[in-house]
Amino acid sequence: MFRRVAHVGIAVRDSERAAELMRELLDATLVETVVLKERGLRLTFLKIAGTNVELLEPLEGEGPVAKFLEKNGEGFHHIAFEVSDMEKALSRLRKAGVKLVEPAPSKGAHGDLVAFIRPSSMCGVLVELCEKRGES
Repeated sequence: MFRRVAHVGIAVRDSERAAELMRELLDATLVETVVLKERGLRLTFLKIAGTNVELLEPLEGEGPVAKFLEKNGEGFHHIAFEVSDMEKALSRLRKAGVKLVEPAPSKGAHGDLVAFIRPSSMCGVLVELCEKRGES
C-alpha cells in the first residue's frame, strides 16, 4: 500500500532563490514549477541526489504555508509517501484514529490525489499521502 517516499516538502518565501541556492550548493536539478491557484501555492520540484524535493511558496499572505512560514520561518514542511490505493490507506488510518487535515482527499499537483495527516497524529510531522493519477 505504501510504495515509497514521494518527496520532501520545504516551505520557502522565494522559491526561485531557494532553487538557485540548491542548484549551486547541492547540485539540484530543476524539474518543473507548478502554480496551484486554488491552493495559493507555487510548487517548485527539484531532484537532489535521487530525491524529489518540493519547494512550497505561498502566492499571497494567507493560507496554511504562509501561516507556517510566519510561525516557523523557512524549513522542513512535510514528507510525502506514495500510496497505491488512497481509500485503503485512509481507511486503515481512520480505523487507527488518525486525524486528517481535511476530511477527504483533494487534487494536488499533476492531478494526483492527496491527503494530509495531522502532525498531532504522526509524531509531530505533517505527512502527505499521494496516489498517482496524472502524469509524472
